[in-house]
Amino acid sequence: MKKIWDISPPVSARSPVFPGDTPYRQQWRWAIGPGCPVNVSEITLSPHIGAHADAPLHYDPDGATAGALGLEPFLGPCRVIHVLHGGPLVGIEDLRPHLQDAPPRILLRTCQRAAVDAWTDDFAAYDPAAVEYLAAAGVMLIGIDTPSIDPAPSKSLDSHQAIARHGLRVLENLVLDAVPQGDYELIALPLALVEADASPVRAILRAL
Repeated sequence: MKKIWDISPPVSARSPVFPGDTPYRQQWRWAIGPGCPVNVSEITLSPHIGAHADAPLHYDPDGATAGALGLEPFLGPCRVIHVLHGGPLVGIEDLRPHLQDAPPRILLRTCQRAAVDAWTDDFAAYDPAAVEYLAAAGVMLIGIDTPSIDPAPSKSLDSHQAIARHGLRVLENLVLDAVPQGDYELIALPLALVEADASPVRAILRAL
């Protein structure tokens, strides 16, 4: 049996969301008891909660929805790179030493401990020049262990616009605390949400 790393944070009412976004809520519609054989719940949540894949619709009014995403970018060899300098942006020089013979999926660990139970604006993001560099190197998917590939205050979303130009896919809010640098098999399939701007994923890594 190949070793598995679960790189998805738990999803609950404690899960942080971007200020103003929809938090996780759950209530019971049916409960086991006289005349009812099952428990059935109703949940309300942002599709950007926990580990998730942004769809192009999130940053492009004419972009594809989560349900229209091809699955190939979300399944296959990837490389986990540690960039733990604490700076606000991960740049080309942070990545260049780690890209020799790299697979087409790059996941960044930027935190000593991912923020899984409280929101913070103080998180690392991709420098848009680094996104352009990775696209030129043949990368098809980028990921990060923070809520966004752009800084929290950004209104221009330059790194999202860079992935839009190059057709890259993105995973955000990963938990890479326990994952050594190296190459793995990524499995992080989005749901077929036909009208949504993103989809939660259960992201895992397997030893190659």
